[in-house]
Amino acid sequence: MVTSVTNFGRSGLYDWMFQRVTAVVLAAYTVFLLGYLLMNPDLTYSQWNMLFESICVRIFSLLALLSIGVHAWIGLWTIATDYIKPAGFRFIFQSSCGLIMFVYLVWGIQILWGL
Repeated sequence: MVTSVTNFGRSGLYDWMFQRVTAVVLAAYTVFLLGYLLMNPDLTYSQWNMLFESICVRIFSLLALLSIGVHAWIGLWTIATDYIKPAGFRFIFQSSCGLIMFVYLVWGIQILWGL
């Protein structure tokens, strides 16, 4: 068993549970957006803008954004520890992934909340 401070949960079981919970959140968000798009075939910018002005949709979108980050981090951490054996390369890969996910998260929050 590989133990490291770079994995998300305290153990493999926690990582597995985080992955499943985030997958459910992402599936629900996808169904919500697809349902909205299908129910509004002639969608205009003002309708789309009004949808995302709702605090519930913003919170759901933020939850989906955080879920993407957690889900991706656990998956990439698992891939890195399984397939990248040299510690230096693995550190560079994980650091790069972490930095990219952080930038995407901050960028997504700025877009979502208009900061």
